[in-house]
Amino acid sequence: MDSRPIGMFDSGIGGLTVLHECLVAHPAEDFIYLGDTGRFPYGPRSLEELRAFSYQIARRLMESDIKLLVVACNSATAAALPWLQEHLEASIIGAVQPGAAAAVQSTRSRRIGVLATEATIASGSYEKALLNLDAGLQITLQACPGLAEVIQRGEAISEADVETVKGFVEPLRQAEVDTVILGSTHYPLASQLLQRLLGRGVTLVNSAREIAREVGEVLERKDIESDPGNEGGYSFLCTGDLESFVTAGARFLQMPFGDVSRMDLSELERIDVAWIQN
Repeated sequence: MDSRPIGMFDSGIGGLTVLHECLVAHPAEDFIYLGDTGRFPYGPRSLEELRAFSYQIARRLMESDIKLLVVACNSATAAALPWLQEHLEASIIGAVQPGAAAAVQSTRSRRIGVLATEATIASGSYEKALLNLDAGLQITLQACPGLAEVIQRGEAISEADVETVKGFVEPLRQAEVDTVILGSTHYPLASQLLQRLLGRGVTLVNSAREIAREVGEVLERKDIESDPGNEGGYSFLCTGDLESFVTAGARFLQMPFGDVSRMDLSELERIDVAWIQN
């Protein structure tokens, strides 16, 4: 048995969809979630910035003696996961591979679409992960600039938003995909709109649920599960406005917020990342 907590981070509050699934699937585990809302969004960021941010957050969470790190952000996973695994002595799970594996298992036509941020699409991470699993797939990639920000604000979806999302899904409709990966942890909150626009015959892959499944597999394989009789807890850190984090985050977590603290960005920026660009 291992009572240490599991660390998790995202650029904002989208990763709370992953935490929700983990809390349901692993009720005995403790979690520490860090939302980097002070530097949100990650989608338009450069590779170097995303690696630097991810390294700083990972190091900060490792100071809390975590037993597993979950990168609950597709943009950070795409830019930094293999690099983090190379430079840190920690077990790390990302957001791309679980969704890719589920999509390959789901598709009947071998035509898969991916909706994600600009950074995730530009990285080629989903295409690589999918083709490693099935080299014969036909993959349609679609960046969705601004969609994560619209979802995070939590405002009512406008007609203009719907028209924008229609433009995002049209290439996938034209490609006649039968499976679509929601390649941002924010996107599950727009799944009903996306399902309506894509059609009922298209399967949406919610990466959050697949990540939670992989967390369980890693805990079991490494024999680091908590005592099953334990009642797990969860706490939060955010680098932006505390009130807006809690207010907007409640929609994503769908559970009561407990211990929430604001962390000044200087606490992350004290961790040297100048060497990353060398």
